Formats: sequence, structure tokens, C-alpha cells
Amino acid sequence: MTDISVAERNRALVLHGFREFAAGNIEVLRPLLREDFVEHSPGNPSGRDAFMEWIAAAPVAGAALELKRVVADDEYVVVHYRMVTPEDERGTAVIDIWRLADGQIAEHWDVVQPVPEPSTTPNGMF
Repeated sequence: MTDISVAERNRALVLHGFREFAAGNIEVLRPLLREDFVEHSPGNPSGRDAFMEWIAAAPVAGAALELKRVVADDEYVVVHYRMVTPEDERGTAVIDIWRLADGQIAEHWDVVQPVPEPSTTPNGMF
């Protein structure tokens, strides 16, 4: 039996969390987030409990999430996806960057951009 790399293990943890969250299981995040979880995105709170309360009320919790790619590099996992809400059929392009430590998410950054009209992005957003 071979050991999987840190990157592969972290990728699997984040991917499992993403899929469960996308299916409506918000509580899947609680054991994944460190208690002292640090959030770097403006307006989003740090700390597991505060973040859990915030994310449950955020638009992403009720959106359709279409995973496009996952990139893992040791302690960092990057998830690129399209978020679609009933109010916005075109959706939003999202990139989440997660830093893991000891099998839990320690930090988070994101980049969020509305998906523009197709004519303005001839090569597509994804």
C-alpha cells in the first residue's frame, strides 16, 4: 500500500466537503474547519462558529454549484466553480483557495466574479 501525498489527501477532503455542501449538507463543514479558522474574504467572519452561522445564511448555501476544476498543491486546494441562484441564471464564477493543516481547513480566500454575457467572453469563463 502506498501513502497518498499531502496534496492528494487535502484534495480529497476539500472535494468531499464541496460535494456534500453542494448537496445541501452545510454541517459537513463543521468538522472540516479548525476552531480558529481564518477568513480572508471581506465581509466573511473568521472562527468556525461565526463562519458556520454566516455561511448558512449566505447565497451560496442555496445555490447550484457546478464544479469545474480542483487544483491541489501540498497544503493548498483551489476549487473553481460556477454558482447559480434562481435570481441569476448566468451565475457567478468563484475560486476558493483553502489552506489545510492537520486534516482541517485553517484559512480561506476567494475570488468572485459575475459571469458576463457570452459575447464579452469569446473563450468562456470556464
